[in-house]
Amino acid sequence: MTGEEFAALFDTFQHTAFRLECLQTYDVSQEIEAVRAFREGRPRPERSVRTSQWLRRVAVSTAQGKQWSRVRVVDYPLTEYTRYELVGYVESQAAGERIQLVDTDQVGDLGPDFWLFDAGTPEACAVLMRYTVDGQIEGFELVTDPAHLERLQTIQHAAETHAVPLNEFLARSA
Repeated sequence: MTGEEFAALFDTFQHTAFRLECLQTYDVSQEIEAVRAFREGRPRPERSVRTSQWLRRVAVSTAQGKQWSRVRVVDYPLTEYTRYELVGYVESQAAGERIQLVDTDQVGDLGPDFWLFDAGTPEACAVLMRYTVDGQIEGFELVTDPAHLERLQTIQHAAETHAVPLNEFLARSA
């Protein structure tokens, strides 16, 4: 699956988009400056529905009745990248995404990261995210096999069952 085909799924899903994030550090080239600013204690560039096409997409589609959700698996101590992501999650939550976090000790190894679209419907599909050991994206694998999609839904359910909402996680970590 190409990056363009993957990106198109965010505009074509009808009901739900779920993300499972399991890595503790991602190497995303577009975030280099923002991570550096975070590390140095400098203000991050504004990220809102006004400045981010991604957040605008979440906000508009949420207003149309679509649901976005994410479970972030975390290890302790939190990595610098995870702490950086927590700031971004607040912005994503403000745009309409439901963000939850879960401790690895509670769920074990859930497998590769994935996006699951329109779970439980005839249009359901998933994209497995393939990363290098240092967190660089290697590629995307489209999944349409009903048995595989059911396994991913089971993983989603397990992660969500043990996860806590972002605000609760932040309050506990303060």
